[in-house]
Amino acid sequence: MQNAALRLKNLAEQLMGAALPVRIRAWDGSETGPPGAPTLVVRNRRALRHLLWKPGELGLARAWVAGDLDVDGDLYAALDLMAEFIWEQSEDAKSLRQSLREPRFRAGVRGLVALAAPFLPPAPPPEEMRRHGRLHLHTKGSDRQAISHHYDVGNEFYELVLGPSMVYSCAYWESPGSTLEDAQRDKLELISRKLALRPGMRLLDVGCGWGSMAIHAAREHGVTVVGVTLSQEQAAYARKRIAEEGLTDRIEIRVQDYRDVRDGPYDAISSIGMAEHVGSARYLEYAQDLHALLKPGGRLLNHQIARRPQADESAYTVDEFIDAYVFPDGELAPVGTTVDLLERAGFEVRDLEAIREHYALTLRGWVANLEAHWAEGQRLTSPGRARIWRLYMAASALAFERNRIGVNQVLAVKTPEQGTSGMPLRARDWRVDS
Repeated sequence: MQNAALRLKNLAEQLMGAALPVRIRAWDGSETGPPGAPTLVVRNRRALRHLLWKPGELGLARAWVAGDLDVDGDLYAALDLMAEFIWEQSEDAKSLRQSLREPRFRAGVRGLVALAAPFLPPAPPPEEMRRHGRLHLHTKGSDRQAISHHYDVGNEFYELVLGPSMVYSCAYWESPGSTLEDAQRDKLELISRKLALRPGMRLLDVGCGWGSMAIHAAREHGVTVVGVTLSQEQAAYARKRIAEEGLTDRIEIRVQDYRDVRDGPYDAISSIGMAEHVGSARYLEYAQDLHALLKPGGRLLNHQIARRPQADESAYTVDEFIDAYVFPDGELAPVGTTVDLLERAGFEVRDLEAIREHYALTLRGWVANLEAHWAEGQRLTSPGRARIWRLYMAASALAFERNRIGVNQVLAVKTPEQGTSGMPLRARDWRVDS
């Protein structure tokens, strides 16, 4: 009888019609595949049951989070090879789920069922987001639940991953050899310059996280800041940092939905890595709310991940792994859609800077931090949660590097009716034109 690794290799190649680019190590200790290639470790038969009961990304994600699937070797190389094998080698099928249902693959599926026996549905890992329908997507209650799922997993865990800056968005790198801390400081300073912050101004930081932008703006530019977040853990951490910096008289942190902010006008608004949570159905409302909160001539810096546009936008679906385990209810839009909605809300878009390569460097820095403290990371949250963060950050780094997704800083102005924007004549000179 063939060993389990060889059987898995043959079944995978039968299903996909191409040579498997990685090695396989199975639960019986057998191993096969290209010498020197990264090794996909199938720890038990339950990994196959996850995939068969939920074909596609969700089944693979469940097996990974549960520890039934692992990678021995370079994770980035393994993800790159497997992504090409699964998605590009499935010919005209749009996903692995569709491939497994096609008649020409039924023999391979039957072989997997036999190898996965007993064929009982495995329980999802406890880290998976549980929902009761999606009828009320992006209400204040559902957004609060989604934000808590992602951010309220322990501030000490985020300290380990993000480093001392505690900034959870794309850094701005002078060179690949810069430190993560320097790159995050430079990002906060870049945003401050684009907003033309100066003493006496009032800044609203939407989705303020652990308070890093608020602290930088108040300490380095003398502004007064209101930061809003839906995460109780983030707010408590930010308030402690602000007190330690002696900035409690200039920074207020609220646990508040941006839709409930009523104390405008503000001179400037920063929204850094928050708008991905808003959702397409609410995005115009989001833009209109921020426009209403700005004084005439006020600036918005909207820092947001974007996806590539599709030929049929109605066919767009969210990533199952990201939706279930990372950012529940998060949605990405093409940058053109974002610009259009900001302008429909009344903004004048004055600058767009695409910085996707910077996010790849940032994510690789976060992965390196987690891998360097792997045992501690698992202790601070859970083994499954640590595995989620390692996989999603590594896969996201590759997605930015391969131009599958991007990230953009959009600078928009609430230009008064007389058309005076306050912007300088020279591009990329962020001072206010006198």
